[in-house]
Amino acid sequence: MLQYVTTNEGKVREAKAYLDSVEQFEFDYTEIQADELGPIAAAGAREAARVTNKKVLVDDAGLFIDGFDGFPGPYSAFVEESVGIDTVQRMAERELSPPRTASFRCALAFCEGVNTDSTETKSAHVFTGSVKGKIVSQRGDQGFGYDPIFEVDGHTLAEMTPEEKNTLSHRGRALEAFSTWFASEYWPDTNQWESGTQPNPTSSNAYSWGLLSGPQYSSSWTSA
Repeated sequence: MLQYVTTNEGKVREAKAYLDSVEQFEFDYTEIQADELGPIAAAGAREAARVTNKKVLVDDAGLFIDGFDGFPGPYSAFVEESVGIDTVQRMAERELSPPRTASFRCALAFCEGVNTDSTETKSAHVFTGSVKGKIVSQRGDQGFGYDPIFEVDGHTLAEMTPEEKNTLSHRGRALEAFSTWFASEYWPDTNQWESGTQPNPTSSNAYSWGLLSGPQYSSSWTSA
C-alpha cells in the first residue's frame, strides 16, 4: 500500500484515479527551502520513508505567474495561507496586462524506505507535471488551493469535475507519469495481468497500480 503523505484529502482523491492501492498518511515532514519543487518533494519523501520504512509519495505544487517571474512558485502554500488567493488574483489584475499567463506545476516524489543492507534512505524518484493557463477572478466551488483563479480553456479548475480536472491538471500528469513507471517497476510481467490478477479493465483504474500511458519520470533526487 502506497502512503500519500498529505493532510489534503483532495490530493488523495486525485491519486486514487490513477492508483488502486494508495491511502492518506499524515506526517509533518520538514519542508526545506528551495527555488525548485523537485528537491522539496524529494526531501520530504525521503524523510517520510526513513521514519515509516514504507513506500511513500510526497508532492509539492505551485502556481507560477509569468509576469511575476514565477512568483509565488515554491512558496505558493505559504502565500495562500498568509495572504489568500484573492490577494494574489487582485495583485495580478492590478499589476499585469491580460492574459496574465501562468502555469501550475507539480513535483511528485516516491521513496520506498531504507536500504536492506544499511540504514541509508533510498533515493527519491521525482515525476513532474504542468499545465498552462491564466489568472482570472474567482469562479467555481470545486477543487482547492488556487483552483478558483486558474483558468484553462475557458474554465477554472474549480469549475471542473474531479474527473475533468484530473485529465489535464499538473498533479494528474505527474500521477500519470508515476503510475506508468511504478507499474513497469513492480508489475513488469504482463502475464500476471493475462492470468487474471488484473482488476476490471472497465474501472477507473486500468490495472492494479493504475497503469496508464504517459511520460517517464523526469529526474531522481538523492538529497536528504
